[in-house]
Amino acid sequence: MSETTPTPTVIIRTGRGLTVAGTRITLYSIMDYIKADWPPKLIKDLFDLTEQQLSGVLAYIEANKDDVEAEYRIVLQQAEENRRYWTEYNREHLEQVAAMPHKPEHEEIWQKLKARQAKLETT
Repeated sequence: MSETTPTPTVIIRTGRGLTVAGTRITLYSIMDYIKADWPPKLIKDLFDLTEQQLSGVLAYIEANKDDVEAEYRIVLQQAEENRRYWTEYNREHLEQVAAMPHKPEHEEIWQKLKARQAKLETT
């Protein structure tokens, strides 16, 4: 009877989702580059993964393709919703800041800024 060494788990589920064990790298971050057709060697180098980690990631994705794809779509949807929220929030915030009156002690700087903007518009 031969004794086998158990294969270490490469992908674990954390509060952040599917993650490369021992790192903070999510499978979704790696999926972005896989979807962009990056070669495995570049992905490995970009994320500073070992050969074992990368092969484990790729094997996990292949073995659980439907589940990984479904979860990846959810992550992308959430990221897009977050992007839209913060874009709108920042737009509104910047409008509020722009509408605020200038402090008298900053008036000289505002005049210089307006002069510079006017100069740039004419060139």
